[in-house]
Amino acid sequence: MKQALMEQIQQKNIHPPEPLGSYPASDVTFLLKDLSRVTLEKGTEDREEAIQSGVHYSEMLPVEYEPTAEYIVLFHETLAQSAEKVALAAASVAEMIVRKRGLNTAIVSLARAGTPIGILIKRYIDWKYGVSLPHYSISIIRGKGIDRNAILYILQQHGLEIELQFVDGWTGKGAIRQVLIEACREMNADYGLRLNDDLAVLADPGRCSETFGTREDYLIPSACLNSTVSGLMSRTVLRDDLIGPDDFHGAKFYESWRSVDQSNTFVDTVSGYFQDVAETAVAYADQMTLNPPAVTWQGLRDIEAIQQAFGIRDINLVKPGVGETTRVLLRRVPWKILIDREDNPNLQHIMLLAKDRGVPVEVFEGLTYSCCGIIKPLKGDKNDLRK
Repeated sequence: MKQALMEQIQQKNIHPPEPLGSYPASDVTFLLKDLSRVTLEKGTEDREEAIQSGVHYSEMLPVEYEPTAEYIVLFHETLAQSAEKVALAAASVAEMIVRKRGLNTAIVSLARAGTPIGILIKRYIDWKYGVSLPHYSISIIRGKGIDRNAILYILQQHGLEIELQFVDGWTGKGAIRQVLIEACREMNADYGLRLNDDLAVLADPGRCSETFGTREDYLIPSACLNSTVSGLMSRTVLRDDLIGPDDFHGAKFYESWRSVDQSNTFVDTVSGYFQDVAETAVAYADQMTLNPPAVTWQGLRDIEAIQQAFGIRDINLVKPGVGETTRVLLRRVPWKILIDREDNPNLQHIMLLAKDRGVPVEVFEGLTYSCCGIIKPLKGDKNDLRK
C-alpha cells in the first residue's frame, strides 16, 4: 500500500524550488514560486476596497513600505524586552515536538509569519539534540487551502515515514488552524496519507492549538515588521494566470531591501538565549505532555461577541490578538481598537500606534485577548456599526 502511494506521489512532476529569501539555506527552504518580476501590489485603501468587494486577498499584495525609523525602534525595543521570552516559547514548542513526533520530522512553516518561528525551532533542536531537521516554508491561504504540491514535494524528498509538524507564529481566531484541519482531512482522503493537523505556535491566545509556548497574548517582535523580518518574502499569492498545476504557490522576494532586513537579527538574537531557557523548556514540555491542554476555541467565541456588540457582519474584519492588531494598525484601515484593560503591559506599542494613526481605543470587558483590531468597513456594514 505504502509503496503504491509513494509511486503515485513520485509521479507528480512538481517544479523544484528556486533559492529565495535572505535566510541561510541551512535555515529554511521556501517552497514558493518566484513572482518577483510581477506587479501585484495595491495601496492600502485600494487593496482594502478590493478585498471587501470580493477579490480574494491572495490575488494581490499590500505595498511593502520601507519600515519607518519609529517602527525599527519599536522592533528593537520589543526584541530587547522579549527575546528571552520568545526563546523560552520556541524552546518549549521544540521540546514538545520532539516528544510528540520524534526526530524523524520535517518542520513545515506556514509562510510567512511561521517562517522565523520554524527557524527558531529547527535551531533549538539542532543545538539541543544534534539533529538538523529539514525545514520548509509553504503557503496556506484562507478560503483556498494549503499548497498540495509543497506537501507532496516534501514527501517526495523524505518518504512517507517522515512526520510533518506544521508551525505558525500565533493564533488569532483560529481561521488558519481550521483551514489546516480541512486541508489535512482532504489530503488524507485523497491520497491515503496520515497528515497530522497539529499546529505548533509560539502563542495561542485563541485556544485553538495543542502545541504552544504560551497562551499569553503578547507582542512577538516579528509582528512589528513585514517582509523585513520574514526573509524579505512577501505574503503568498495564488492566481490561476500565475500558478500552474505543477507550481508551488507564489511569492515575491524583495532582495533590494537587504539594507533594512532584520530577519537574521531576530532569529540570531532569540537563538542566543536557548542555553538560558532550556531547563525551563524541558520542564514545561514534560508537564504539557503529562497534562495535555484543552482546545476550546474560546477566542472564536470572543469574536462572535464582538460582532454582536458592534453589528459587524464580516468576521474577517475582526483581527484578535496583539500580533494581528499590530498588523491592522501597520497595514490595514483600522476603525477602532478594543483592549482588555488600560494597564496591560503588553499594549504600550498598540496605544502608541493607535494614537499616531488617530484610531480610537476602548476597553471591552471579558476579552480573552489583550486586544483586538477592527478593520473599517468601506461599504455596506459601515452603516450598521454601533458607535
